Amino acid sequence: MTLLAVLGVAGLMLATPLAARAEDDDGDHDRARDLYERGEIEGLADIMAVVRAKAPGEIVAVDLIRAGDKWVYRFQVIAADGRRRVVDVDARAGGVSSGQGDRK
Repeated sequence: MTLLAVLGVAGLMLATPLAARAEDDDGDHDRARDLYERGEIEGLADIMAVVRAKAPGEIVAVDLIRAGDKWVYRFQVIAADGRRRVVDVDARAGGVSSGQGDRK
């Protein structure tokens, strides 16, 4: 019975960070939707087309961050040769504002 209680507590401890992360992801999604609805940023689908044209490869991560006075989509792209490239796109104008180069 004690073993069952210990396993139950361990399971709760492991699940807590996942639940907190899910709530944070929902907050990010809600913030992005609100910004899009107010016309402060372009939709992600439109921005992804720009990234694919500038940095071919598989998009493996996207973040919406605040950089100074503007919103920036930060993409991580894995090229065909395996190099990871970080591409920043102005979320309002849709232009590539910077790329942080290739990384292995």
